[in-house]
Amino acid sequence: MASGNGVVKWIVTALTLTLAACGPDPRSPPLPSSPATAPADHESFLKRHWARPLAPQGAPPAGFGPQEASLAPAACGQCHAQQFEDWQTALHSKAMGPGLVGQLQEMDAGAVDDHQACLRCHAPLAEQQADLQQTLAASGAVSARADGAAFTHGLTCAGCHVRQNQRFGPARRDGSSPAAGSALPHAGWQVSAAFEDSRFCAACHQFEPDGFSLNGKLLENTYEEWRASRYGRDNQNCQSCHMPDRRHLWRGIHDPEMVRSGLAIEFAAPSIAAGGVTAALTIASRGVGHAFPTYVTPQVIVEIGQAGEDGALLAETVERHLIARDVSLDLSEERSDTRILPDEVRRYAYDRPLAPNAATLVARIRVEPDAFYAEFYRATLRDPDFSKGREALSAALRQAEGSNYVLYESRRELNLSKDG
Repeated sequence: MASGNGVVKWIVTALTLTLAACGPDPRSPPLPSSPATAPADHESFLKRHWARPLAPQGAPPAGFGPQEASLAPAACGQCHAQQFEDWQTALHSKAMGPGLVGQLQEMDAGAVDDHQACLRCHAPLAEQQADLQQTLAASGAVSARADGAAFTHGLTCAGCHVRQNQRFGPARRDGSSPAAGSALPHAGWQVSAAFEDSRFCAACHQFEPDGFSLNGKLLENTYEEWRASRYGRDNQNCQSCHMPDRRHLWRGIHDPEMVRSGLAIEFAAPSIAAGGVTAALTIASRGVGHAFPTYVTPQVIVEIGQAGEDGALLAETVERHLIARDVSLDLSEERSDTRILPDEVRRYAYDRPLAPNAATLVARIRVEPDAFYAEFYRATLRDPDFSKGREALSAALRQAEGSNYVLYESRRELNLSKDG
């Protein structure tokens, strides 16, 4: 770890051990139970499939050509073009972004347990672990590799689909499996319906029951939030929303259209009486199968305020509301939890004096997907002893700040209905 002041060292350690350590440890209890409609044998498959750290693939079978033997996503993309194209646009392909790379560059090459706290979900292949160790031992400088072993490739096709050079996946769309003895590339694939079980995702998106908690709630609890919702009760799995039509997209809080598709937002016309303005903005979680947002890193800001003729908000008229699980930077305190649960309807009322120069009433919803990370990067970069990963963390901060967007905005006229 960096040798800087105690506060920043604690922050780096806390993030490494909690924000990145997303999946179940092989020494931990079994994966969380699934709805009764999911076959029980999925659990044994998933326990083997996600036994971290993953074992090395070993030497490929003698009959494999270079493309079949490769773990590189681009090699998979030679035949699975659509999946590869989708993956390239998804955050899974960027799971080892500059934020994590910058932190890893501050670690010793032999700190395998510390590496695994990140890699176990963000770059889980044993070959990626070896690449990281070699990189840190050499100079810490990150270089590109085309053989699939690069830890910077993030969560690759092989990270989910390849174990000991065998390919695993769901049945074909028509429910069929490869026939025994079929002459298929890389000897075909082993079929498991567990790829369509939400517990497959829980391996990295759910802390164990005894995992890190604040205020009695696990820091990452997405699977259990889903399981407690009507989506979980109906076994409408994670993949049905995040992998529609089997697309390898995994859209989430960073994607405005995905977020809009899960919410119903209404902003009624304001009323003006006795020199005051009243209005209400309503947000209904109609298609989000877990808390909105599910994790501690994003924040959503609701703003309602009056604007002048130039369209700019008048600061003294603005009311702001936070939708987030707001935690302290050192992860020692949950300051508030104002997230919206599945099927919940949240109403934000507005009641303020009418400003003399107000022309419109504005309702705006802003999303900052990486708010916590941005705060963490700023704090770490203030530490002069954080040196090796400074360039990467600076790039991560720029990315985090650039991920913000306006989810919703509506303007209602005021000037035509002002009373005397």
